[in-house]
Amino acid sequence: MFDTYTYNDPLVLDSEVRNRWKFIETSSAAAVLRHVCPNEWNDIVDVLRTFSLDPKQWLKKGGNRGDIAKTIDGMFSERGWQEIRVDLATQGILMTKGGKEIERLEEVYQEGYLVDNFKHRVALDVEWNAKDGNLDRDLSAYRSWHEAGVISAAVIITQDRVALKALAEELWSTHQETLEEHERSPKLPIDLNTSTTTNLEKAALRVRRGVMGTCPLLVIAASRETWNGEPYTNDD
Repeated sequence: MFDTYTYNDPLVLDSEVRNRWKFIETSSAAAVLRHVCPNEWNDIVDVLRTFSLDPKQWLKKGGNRGDIAKTIDGMFSERGWQEIRVDLATQGILMTKGGKEIERLEEVYQEGYLVDNFKHRVALDVEWNAKDGNLDRDLSAYRSWHEAGVISAAVIITQDRVALKALAEELWSTHQETLEEHERSPKLPIDLNTSTTTNLEKAALRVRRGVMGTCPLLVIAASRETWNGEPYTNDD
């Protein structure tokens, strides 16, 4: 599967937003969203422009995945997106030869799963520090939904683990300098070393294997530039 880069087109996505996030795209997903699903694309761009990574929320022990994901999901919910379950069912298939019925296959039912955010013909999942197996589930579902004509494109919002790990270590080190020596800890309050959680690298591996078929897919990852510029402070 080859990457496309329509998100670099200023008529599709302005530089202010583009410079704050990292992207992987297949099948011209950004252009498809911009032209086929303009209202949903405007919502996505608005969330990307509005959201900033707050260290107090991000570097919070025990709340990393939940707080960030809930915040982004909440922003989409405010714009009319919904968490829904998508199941597929095919009608009985009639097999014929020379105009004569040979066999009639039964209806096939495919059980789906809850997609984080769905609006009209766009599916969007926020995969922030979840188990990386979620990506396999997401991409195979997008493929099925696209082939069935349910969606026009899909979006995953995740994190650039490498870039954010470096930023976290920098913020944490600076924070330690504000503490008394007996209060200091070299260990980050969250684990950014694990290689089994959802992130840009894990998504790229799967995307480039073509797991989602021809479904236009846009992977969006928070990076250092998504940070709001505030230092880490422990207000607890």
